[in-house]
Amino acid sequence: MFLRRVARPLMMMAKVKETTGIVGLDVVPNAREVLIGLYTKTLEEIKAVPEDEGYRKAVERFTRHRLKVCEEEEDWEAIEKRLKCGQVEELIEEAQDELKLIGHMIEWKPWGIPDDYECEVIENDAPVPKHIPFHRPGPLPEEFYKTLEAVDTGTLKQAISSSEKGDPAITSDGAQSK
Repeated sequence: MFLRRVARPLMMMAKVKETTGIVGLDVVPNAREVLIGLYTKTLEEIKAVPEDEGYRKAVERFTRHRLKVCEEEEDWEAIEKRLKCGQVEELIEEAQDELKLIGHMIEWKPWGIPDDYECEVIENDAPVPKHIPFHRPGPLPEEFYKTLEAVDTGTLKQAISSSEKGDPAITSDGAQSK
């Protein structure tokens, strides 16, 4: 009885999270400290990426912002509310994923492509299997090509006047004549 009277008010003050409500995502009781550690490590590791790279700038910017919020707020609810990026447990997963990506980016060095590098384009003319929809448009009507040629040569008015009288033609002002 005594423990209930003492423990219940303490539990209410601590705002203990019981579940994330997401299957497979466990509650992290010290999420704030974990986030501060991950964000600090991220800011250290991103220094291996050249300073002028957009990836580094973006990672540093949002990581500094999130680290600042985590340092200013003591409560996990306040952190979630200020960042508006999901639960603190989700933020932990994102930070871990970002650290992995930084490692890959350092390994791959996508910023190290020389200016004179030429990329070879390989076209695959293999037939499309029957079960895959064919999304290429069909050929354009012959009249389209004639009109395009007339526009290019400056003889559009002649092409319009010589077109068949039964078909509607588009004039230079956009109206159709019949």
